[in-house]
Amino acid sequence: MAKAGEAADKHEDCGARPGKGTLIIIGGHEDKAHGREILKEVARRVRGGRLVIATVASHKPEGYFESYQEGFDGLDVGELLELYVEERAEASRQEKLELFDGAAGVFFSGGDQLRITSQIGDTPLEARIREVYEAGGVVAGTSAGASVMCETMLVSGHSRESYRIGDLQMAPGLGLVRGVIIDQHFAERGRIGRLLGAVAQNPRVLGIGIDEDTAIVLEGGQFQVIGNGAVYVADGAGITHSNIAEARRDEPLSLYGVRLHVLSRGDAFDLARRQPVSAETLEAGEGQRSDGRAV
Repeated sequence: MAKAGEAADKHEDCGARPGKGTLIIIGGHEDKAHGREILKEVARRVRGGRLVIATVASHKPEGYFESYQEGFDGLDVGELLELYVEERAEASRQEKLELFDGAAGVFFSGGDQLRITSQIGDTPLEARIREVYEAGGVVAGTSAGASVMCETMLVSGHSRESYRIGDLQMAPGLGLVRGVIIDQHFAERGRIGRLLGAVAQNPRVLGIGIDEDTAIVLEGGQFQVIGNGAVYVADGAGITHSNIAEARRDEPLSLYGVRLHVLSRGDAFDLARRQPVSAETLEAGEGQRSDGRAV
């Protein structure tokens, strides 16, 4: 039984959906030619197995798969296959489903996140992807492929201006991550306003912004940062005022009491406790997850 006050401090419904796998959520433009830190992490978890590159988000996927063939060249990936779905009906075809036979991972490339959900959402193809994750595989996504991981995803909203209440549009995602909303290309496209707008609509949800060539590696209720940029966590649990329900759609957002964490390579974050864990603490073995285990 939870102790008095514990429910207010923990958000047990926040984190990766139940399963044995790992989610690698990338802010876009990951390095494919030099250090390849993020691609190496994907390959490390695939461990020589089959990796399916899902180019579903692109209306014109030519060149996407080839760029990942080059990016993963020489890394520990046994077989690289492409999944593309032109029409939703294809998501039930046997030849598409067989791509996932024995697959150790799936990698969603960038494009339009609505194209992913509209083409494969609630289809046998989506079920196969979940099977890979639940069996202990890795599901990675970059740019649009990052946003689609959530139960609710950002699909539009102006970036480089003050957030206007009527700008933001959201839609159901694939639901591999619960209790968070993710934005990508974060610092590069000035997306702090639209992420705060999303958090203001329901402060129960954590907002996570991920820079380019940066990723979070999420297992259970905790993620760790890899890559060359930063990750921003907007926690609205302490919001004391918001005008989002009363103001006109063309008015700017007014919001008090948001807590912002900025994390870089090696830092971790416990989603249930809503607490960061520094790289130094992890190296010293002093961190503890919300389930009581050491991190």
